[in-house]
Amino acid sequence: MILKDDRGNELLDVIVCEEAGADSGYAPITHCLLVVRIGTDYLMGWNNWRQDWEIFGGCREEGETLRDCILRECREELGLDGIEFHFLGLAHYRLAPGYFNPEWHEEYGGLYGVTLPEEYLQTVERQRTDREEIKKVALLSTIAGSEPVSPIDKRLLDCWK
Repeated sequence: MILKDDRGNELLDVIVCEEAGADSGYAPITHCLLVVRIGTDYLMGWNNWRQDWEIFGGCREEGETLRDCILRECREELGLDGIEFHFLGLAHYRLAPGYFNPEWHEEYGGLYGVTLPEEYLQTVERQRTDREEIKKVALLSTIAGSEPVSPIDKRLLDCWK
């Protein structure tokens, strides 16, 4: 185990693997996440439901590949389209009972990284379409220490340096 958050969720491992073979080697891969680097900082989203800052992404829909999922989520949450994402591997979790599963369980999430220019910050609010879940975005340096940041997601930032 790498770490445990205050809800009891555990980040067990970050597995470096090829994107193409991930679905056949690990299950279930239920979601995809994106670490967004801007300069030497990271962009975070305020999750309106969980009430903390986290990295971007969401659940896979039926029939979606990992790449389809991250492309859709990033169009919705960040207004990103037609950019080069890098597959970083899989995050392996042991998760507490919650909205999607009423029992303790293990699952995997695809992890991607992207570096954006600082100019992106000037347009992100106009481009985003999902404002119900991700209420606002901010750089980690402006929120760290003053507002709650998901410790698991904060650790996943280290995967995209």
